[in-house]
Amino acid sequence: MEKIKVRFAPSPTGPLHIGGARSALFNYLFAANKQGELVLRIEDTDLDRSKREYEDEIHESLRWLGIEWQEGADIGGANGPYRQTERLDIYEGYTKQLLDSGNAYYCFCSEDELEAERNSLSEKGETPRYLGKCRNLTEEERAQREKEGKRPTVRFRVPENQTILIDDLVRGQVSFETENMGDFIIIKSDGIPTYNFAVVIDDVLMGITHVIRAEEHLSNTPRQLMLYEALGFDKPFFAHISLILGEDRQKMSKRHGATSLFQYRDLGYLPEAMFNFLALLGWAPEGENQIMTKADLGKAFSLERVSKSPAVFDLDKLNWLNQQYLLSKSLLDYKQLLVDFVSKSNYAADINKLNEQQFNNLAKSLQPRLVFLGELDSHLQILFEPCQISEEAFNVLKDDGVIEVLCHIKNNLPEDLEVSILEVFLKSTVKELKIKAKQLYMPLRCALSGQLHGMELPVMINIWGRDETLRRLTSALTAIQA
Repeated sequence: MEKIKVRFAPSPTGPLHIGGARSALFNYLFAANKQGELVLRIEDTDLDRSKREYEDEIHESLRWLGIEWQEGADIGGANGPYRQTERLDIYEGYTKQLLDSGNAYYCFCSEDELEAERNSLSEKGETPRYLGKCRNLTEEERAQREKEGKRPTVRFRVPENQTILIDDLVRGQVSFETENMGDFIIIKSDGIPTYNFAVVIDDVLMGITHVIRAEEHLSNTPRQLMLYEALGFDKPFFAHISLILGEDRQKMSKRHGATSLFQYRDLGYLPEAMFNFLALLGWAPEGENQIMTKADLGKAFSLERVSKSPAVFDLDKLNWLNQQYLLSKSLLDYKQLLVDFVSKSNYAADINKLNEQQFNNLAKSLQPRLVFLGELDSHLQILFEPCQISEEAFNVLKDDGVIEVLCHIKNNLPEDLEVSILEVFLKSTVKELKIKAKQLYMPLRCALSGQLHGMELPVMINIWGRDETLRRLTSALTAIQA
């Protein structure tokens, strides 16, 4: 049986988008399931927009996500080079083959002429396409145009009145008619190949057996199949996966929030959570389990269970998954994750003043609360900013008996503020004052933090220390009495 080989071939014109990451992941999972190989090829023929820093970011993004590849521009391989701009001499030989066989020809039409042709067809209600003005130029006519300094493109001669059938592994059989397709450019006037031409040559020479990509490429497939035929190549299997939509059912864009993989990394989402989440965007495993390891996903993945329908990017589901992965971390691992984010925090200096036990207490308190690590500052603000008592909290502080409770706490606060000692102190105070727990904990929280909710009181008091805790209590009592 032929070895399964797939590829992910991004253009380095910007950060790796969520959609591209999902395409890479599906290729990786398919290869893992079939004990195959993944090639990472760089399609950098957009000379104006392609940048090496974007290529480096793509490599780094995929590695962060947990995807490995066996051949690529960064690691080499037997079928390189893996950047299209380094393969131009390879494309030249196949261009000559198509020209010599009559399957391609030189076109000298200017952009103004082509634009006028498109506009004319549109006005008639016809599909804009190239009508073949240069299809049958004589050698003399071609020489004359070259003499005039015109730089030609190379166009593929599309067979007339044919139906192109695609047996897509996700979408089933799809057909396209060549009638309104028009001869398409395979080599631009600057000698750079177009996507449809280069991708065919690269896939064949790199031994790609399955092309798994976004459905927006489906319309390119008939042109590529014609090139396979004209060059005498065996065609691969195709699988076009659905687009990713925002929750408003529109194509993902910046208005939906973060769209690049590194934006989610920088927000503090875990790579294993993102890997799990992206795998479930348009594919469903058997059973109800939603939390799956990388290895389990590789064993379970199949194109048969990839949906034709668009996948909806459900941020709530990503948040839930990420929180489950955060909760599963040991305290030691969780503390290390926090340390990495503390350096970016507005409260880094305050955190660095904590002793080891205080930081342990903080980590334990934060672990069930943080959905993603980028929320850290919203939880630290209550600890390290001056207390601002909210309206709701102040209403609690106006209740009967609150002043007596706060005064008792202030006058009897232990010297040792270890969390376990504070827990015993607060519980014994409830019994001593013969009140309900809520009558102590809620007003004390409101007095110290100014909020109705937050992390455990003993943890906050332990971090504040005796002086700051007493200062906050005094300030709250002054506000109530005023």
